[in-house]
Amino acid sequence: MVYTTPGSKKKFYASGGWLWLREKALERDNYECQECKRNGLVTIDSKKVEGKKKEIVLNVHHIKEIETHPDLALELDNLETLCVSCHNKIHGKGFKPKEKKWNDERW
Repeated sequence: MVYTTPGSKKKFYASGGWLWLREKALERDNYECQECKRNGLVTIDSKKVEGKKKEIVLNVHHIKEIETHPDLALELDNLETLCVSCHNKIHGKGFKPKEKKWNDERW
């Protein structure tokens, strides 16, 4: 299978095989961000609040991406649990710090 188009990726991430394996990865990683853990921090999954949509805190990340390694798409050893922030950093997404408009140096 090739996962290079948005449609093929969407179909993969909605598949029963992926959803089952995703849950296994979360269980294995104790529902904690592994990158935060490596840095001495703890980021855990959010709790479902009745009547509200559950906030997404954790993602299951493919260490070797499915576009380039489709044979590893459903391999548990190729997955790790990451918080949204760490996942975005790995993929170069998110907000960049604003540049200062002026220098705060005092004369």
